Amino acid sequence: QVQLVESGGGLVQAGGSLRLSCAASGRSFSSYSMGWFRQAPGKERENVAAILWNGGSTYYSDSVKGRFTISRDNAKNTVYLQMNSLKPEDTAVYYCNRVRYVSRNPLDAWGQGTLVTVSS
Repeated sequence: QVQLVESGGGLVQAGGSLRLSCAASGRSFSSYSMGWFRQAPGKERENVAAILWNGGSTYYSDSVKGRFTISRDNAKNTVYLQMNSLKPEDTAVYYCNRVRYVSRNPLDAWGQGTLVTVSS
């Protein structure tokens, strides 16, 4: 089991940017693909981005493609989500998790998440 701590959320105006961080415990971080998920009020949690264990491949949902960038620093056991051109519909609690890259199914218990609020 890996413990995950998300940070970096906040209130931002539409068109603005935020960078989320996810710090993972454990010695095997570099062996796992990672994903970012979000859950908006009244909606199911959805995967928005994923990155292969070595950073060699990335996935983005259509809703964020071209605006969000996922990256990782295996030396720091951290995965990032750079979010640009934010829209009010990006408002959600954002979570990270280890994933199976092809299915993007989460593998661990969820952390507390970090709230992103985009005002219009």
